[in-house]
Amino acid sequence: MKITDSVKMAITTLLANKMRSSLTMLGIIIGNASVISMIGIGQAAQKLASDQFESLGANVLFIVPGSRESRRTTFDTPKTLVLDDAEAIAEQVPSITEVSPQINSRLLVTYGNKNNSASIIGVTPEFLTVRNFDVAQGRFINSSDLKRNHKVVILGSQIAEDFFSQENPIGKSLRIKNVSFEVIGIMESKGSFLGTNQDETLYIPLTTMANQIIGKTSQYGLELSIINVTAKDPNDITAARFQIENLLRLRHKIVGEDDFRVETQKDILSIVGTVTGGLTIMLGAIAAISLLVGGIGVMNIMLVSVSERTQEIGLRKAIGATENNILLQFLIEAIIISAVGGLVGTLIGVGGLTIIGLVSPLPTNISMTTIGLAVGVSGGIGLFFGVVPAQQAAKLDPIVALRSA
Repeated sequence: MKITDSVKMAITTLLANKMRSSLTMLGIIIGNASVISMIGIGQAAQKLASDQFESLGANVLFIVPGSRESRRTTFDTPKTLVLDDAEAIAEQVPSITEVSPQINSRLLVTYGNKNNSASIIGVTPEFLTVRNFDVAQGRFINSSDLKRNHKVVILGSQIAEDFFSQENPIGKSLRIKNVSFEVIGIMESKGSFLGTNQDETLYIPLTTMANQIIGKTSQYGLELSIINVTAKDPNDITAARFQIENLLRLRHKIVGEDDFRVETQKDILSIVGTVTGGLTIMLGAIAAISLLVGGIGVMNIMLVSVSERTQEIGLRKAIGATENNILLQFLIEAIIISAVGGLVGTLIGVGGLTIIGLVSPLPTNISMTTIGLAVGVSGGIGLFFGVVPAQQAAKLDPIVALRSA
């Protein structure tokens, strides 16, 4: 019997039992849609994180207080960096161009009868260029604001929308920790970064943050949450890191473990990539379980089909069909069920990813290679789980089969 005849016969048999064929496909459809969706979401999360870091520029370094061990064992971030450190880096490290120290806090913000807890960051004018931010309306902090401790604030786009709605916030006043601040600008939308929505952040002068909001609490100077640094060139990253580490070790009189860390974009991206990659594998593995269950469902239904079609198998063998002919037909039926179920599941999964991409910031995109692989795996599952029923059908004795019918 030709292979084409076996395919036609398999299709005819499946169409004759539409309900059973559809229910058999259901497990494969759900499993395939889950695998496509979960892998797509995991890859989208990786790409989103990568895009966010790349938007900072390849020559940005982040100096954070505390060693890795101290940050793991203490609830609060250790205070080991001060403003003098940032000024020393700006003056004494030749491979950098700009330094942007900052102080982070979360405080109550009030405007009229509206109030909300929001992220407040004390910054310097260099913050815009180092972190690649833009002002959409008004202006940013300048050197005069720093020197005179001006109580001015620049709003993230979401904060501006939440507090002022249809009003123009420029020139209006809001209160941060019961201190009145004049709104002088609105930032362009920047989205989330490391789980923090940057559009829900307010920016005030670093000196005002220290003197009017949190106060100076260290005998060594003004404590910082982070120091952002821009190297002259991406090729200078290694040199800049080496020079900064040596300078801070001398300033902090370190003989053992460093009380600070210098992270590059590549370092953080590697960590994030490891986390999101592991998440993608975990999500894919969970979804693959449903695909495995779908394959077992195919095998069970095919075993039922063999028992129901005992007479048909006996007749075909009686008129000359070989074991290979019977084996091939049942294998083809299992492969068709799995491949069609895989194709439908893939379409559902891709459709779901498209909807997620439209309603969320995730850059969902699935390659044709992944789609082809998913459908191929579905067909492979049909082949794998169809072997046992097909072998059982092929080994039936035609006389016994006809007698039991």
